Amino acid sequence: MSVAIRVIPCLDVAGGRVVKGVNFQGLRDAGDPVELAYRYDQDGADEVTFLDVSASAEDRETTMDVVSRTAEQIFVPLTVGGGVRSVADVNRLLKAGADKVGVNTAAIARPELISEVADRFGSQVLVLSVDARRVTGETRTPSGYEVTTHGGRRGTGIDAVEWAARGAELGAGEILLNSMDADGTKDGYDLTMLRDVRREVRVPLIASGGAGKVVDFTQAAQAGADAVLAASVFHFGTMTIGEVKADMRAHGIAVR
Repeated sequence: MSVAIRVIPCLDVAGGRVVKGVNFQGLRDAGDPVELAYRYDQDGADEVTFLDVSASAEDRETTMDVVSRTAEQIFVPLTVGGGVRSVADVNRLLKAGADKVGVNTAAIARPELISEVADRFGSQVLVLSVDARRVTGETRTPSGYEVTTHGGRRGTGIDAVEWAARGAELGAGEILLNSMDADGTKDGYDLTMLRDVRREVRVPLIASGGAGKVVDFTQAAQAGADAVLAASVFHFGTMTIGEVKADMRAHGIAVR
């Protein structure tokens, strides 16, 4: 029996509000995170992901407050990421109501953080977020994809496929693969990148970046994604979660 593909709306939160832009630029307000999360829960989301994109010190308390209020309103798993640097940060988010926690920049700086979190709370709690972009010429990595930080603005020189595989080995329960080239463009997920990472990674793989049409989600699932994540197309009413699931069913893909 095939595993059901999860459909996950993503709330990019800054200053207590949901925001969305193209390639992380030109952010516009998309509403109240608690209200949106509740709506998605009612609309059939399998999970909700909440990314604190400002992730700055002054927003920390806002984040905890929004996480706890969101967790009270929804009955599906809540993943929270953004500015997570330590086991203590993970502990705080879980106590605030998160079911899973996403790590990104801090794990790049100190990969053993992945093992520490997995050992303390279990792999199922940890999502490794990989913000990857294509690189050519002198900066090219073996796979052709590079891990980036700061919303795709800074390259690390780390091969994205190798990093995803290493993260899984260190204990990450899932890989959230964000295509920084496709983010917000609505031109579709980077299917080639998805397939390349899928070949090397056994843990669940979440596709992110580029969804613009219903069929994009279906194609990502066909390329090997275990879950499909999107933001603006849901926030601004381009399509519903139900429409995404209906298209997958029509293509013989199991959904919840």
